[in-house]
Amino acid sequence: MPIDAAKALAADPRSEPITWTAKDVQLYHLGIGAGTPATDPGELRYILESRLHVLPSFATVAGAGAPGVIAGLSMPGVDVDLAKVLHGGQILRLHRPIPVTGAATATSRIAAVYDKGEAAVLVLRTDVADEQGALWTNDARIFVRGEGGWGGERGPSARTREPAGPPDRVVERPVRPDQALLYRLSGDDNPLHADPEFAERAGFDRPILHGLCTYGMTLKAVVDTLLDGDVDRVRSYGARFAGVVYPGEMLRIRMWREEAGRVRVAVGAAGRDDAPVLADTVVEHF
Repeated sequence: MPIDAAKALAADPRSEPITWTAKDVQLYHLGIGAGTPATDPGELRYILESRLHVLPSFATVAGAGAPGVIAGLSMPGVDVDLAKVLHGGQILRLHRPIPVTGAATATSRIAAVYDKGEAAVLVLRTDVADEQGALWTNDARIFVRGEGGWGGERGPSARTREPAGPPDRVVERPVRPDQALLYRLSGDDNPLHADPEFAERAGFDRPILHGLCTYGMTLKAVVDTLLDGDVDRVRSYGARFAGVVYPGEMLRIRMWREEAGRVRVAVGAAGRDDAPVLADTVVEHF
């Protein structure tokens, strides 16, 4: 079996230094669609050096290293075909605001391996801290098709109850035709998002957008729409990747305010009858 669950769970954590600059933050923000309109003061806080704030989802690419999906495949006990891999979900917990420039240590390990029958699920946990202490924790859920069925623990369901009633806010966000090509410059160079031949081998008729790009676009929409544009109000953000997005499509983002400090979100492809893209999505905030 290409995934040795016991070996993966027993492996020592991997630690590596990471650094980032204002330019890395700006490139990430441009990759998730910030900066339009270019003269909008609300957009300039994501782009202009003198006003720059860091959207917390930048944590998924900080250091420009391999994202959780790729890094998890190089861990001990894991040897799989990249074409069988899907990013199933992401949970980000913020311990304090992310600085515009930084130097930190990222420590990663396989926190769980689940047997879903037709697929295996790896949970790669990455804790990041600098000299002042903990910054954030990222959990990436990695689905590997065809690698389940060994009788392991099935694990918890990532699904939550559906939001009640009509959404409080609905916004639409366009995905540029070249958005995947721009986003991949922040570190995720999986050919699934750029190479038509590789995408076809993986079962898609053309390259698809990175799930983490949709993830970042969605958090930005919530911050701009319901949190007064204040990125520091975000405490945690989790989502399940429920479907694909193709560059050039329109995202429809529906938001429900629940109890104080919690927003539920659902994202669909507007041009495909709101086919689900992100589900079980929750933003917790101050």
